[in-house]
Amino acid sequence: MNNKYNIGMAGEEAAAEWLRANGYEILYRNWRSGRYELDIVATCFDRIHFVEVKTRKAGGLTSPEEAIDRNKQKTLKRAASLFLATYDVSLEPQFDLIAVDHWPDGQLDVRYVPDVVEFGW
Repeated sequence: MNNKYNIGMAGEEAAAEWLRANGYEILYRNWRSGRYELDIVATCFDRIHFVEVKTRKAGGLTSPEEAIDRNKQKTLKRAASLFLATYDVSLEPQFDLIAVDHWPDGQLDVRYVPDVVEFGW
């Protein structure tokens, strides 16, 4: 598993498994509207979670957490707004990150980071 696409797909699968194991119900994976995409849309209790998954090679120059810059935040907010306008959702939205480190031996370390972006109604 050495190409970027396969590493990313493995990270998304690990993220989905982590969410399910922790009580989240996954509604969509890779939901799209035009050029906007949400990696995972899930619910847990009274919230709808828009989960961005970032996978990086362990020990790389940048961590997955550093990928949520101002531009990415803006894109995530727009995608979530489109999702909420498309579906009748009465749950409080929350933006989360699942950061995945991919090690040379194929091991994946998964970290959940809640509330990485403020929705800002």
